[in-house]
Amino acid sequence: MANKENVVDISSNTQVFKIYNKKGKARRIVCLVLSILFLLGGSGLIYYYTVLNSMNFVDISEPANKPNNTGATTATIGELSGSGTQLTIGDGQLLQDSKVLNVMLFGEDNKGEDNHGRTDTMILMSVDNRHKKLKLTSFQRDTYVYIPGYGNDKINAAYTIGGPKLTIQTIEANFGIKIDRYAVVDFDSFIKIIDTLGGIDMEVTKDEIEYINYQMYKNGQAEEWSTIKDPAGVVHLNGQEALWYARNRGLTKGEDGNEIGISGDDWDRTSRQRKLIEKVFNDMKSADLTQIISIVSSVGPMITTNLKKDEITALVSHAPTYLSYEVVQNYVPAEGLWAYNNPSDESWEIAGSCIIIADMDAQRMALAKFIYEDALSVEQTTTKKP
Repeated sequence: MANKENVVDISSNTQVFKIYNKKGKARRIVCLVLSILFLLGGSGLIYYYTVLNSMNFVDISEPANKPNNTGATTATIGELSGSGTQLTIGDGQLLQDSKVLNVMLFGEDNKGEDNHGRTDTMILMSVDNRHKKLKLTSFQRDTYVYIPGYGNDKINAAYTIGGPKLTIQTIEANFGIKIDRYAVVDFDSFIKIIDTLGGIDMEVTKDEIEYINYQMYKNGQAEEWSTIKDPAGVVHLNGQEALWYARNRGLTKGEDGNEIGISGDDWDRTSRQRKLIEKVFNDMKSADLTQIISIVSSVGPMITTNLKKDEITALVSHAPTYLSYEVVQNYVPAEGLWAYNNPSDESWEIAGSCIIIADMDAQRMALAKFIYEDALSVEQTTTKKP
């Protein structure tokens, strides 16, 4: 069970442990992010810079609502297989590689009256320039973790409490990976972005079509049940249909009075989200720089991000290169390292079903190996903040 005693707080407000000690400057962030963020991606440069000025830029350099709590002074995440190298993270240190950009992608439920909405989409996109890969890692929303300053809870509770800022601190504190930037798209903006891109062609099953049709009709977004009349296979989805595809985690018969039952769970939902992002990547591979600028100019104002304007310009200019990278997928917790808790056990600090990581050290190591690969085996150097 995750708890404060066995979780080391290694948030980004503290030192950074660089696994590859090369000079890293802001301009290293010349990877594809904005042009493909969240299933996204000239109309001339003047319009492009006008769009940059209209975007929702935020600063998360200040501490979250409450200060982080610090656990043990060191955390060993394991001996590298076959390398003979012991990878040890000291107190207040995170794994970082100057050739890897880690960006958290959040899909946010509409906020309503709350300061922060809810997020069922938490995907870490790692742009690995060392191995020429775009890596997508989903974090399961019900994973039981330590939230700095607030105690143990499901990981998506961090977003409700403190938005992207606290969620990033939570992911860093529990999993030891430095998060460089983030971007947020809410449901309404997601729909507009997909529609702006002209929709998306997805390979869907009969059950997935039935789920989309049911939700569209039930929520008054279609006048008839069979919004999608195509058979299973490649189907063109508009923004609203794509949103229901991405939110699909099955449907229990009798739930909300429905007469259908569709198998599925949160693992299936996160898989669909990664598939959708990968499809956007692949669709944009044939785009030239002018088309990418046009897309970013159209969807940029719908995104909230802490990327800087010059970073976005660099990302866009290098987009054709990064779009050629192989896309690989991952999820946390890893297979074999988790189990569901027993909600009736009175020893649990929260009610309801949640996912328990049995071996946090093994999970940290699994995530680090996926993101950094053989870079973990090079000579280690500790770099402290001045």
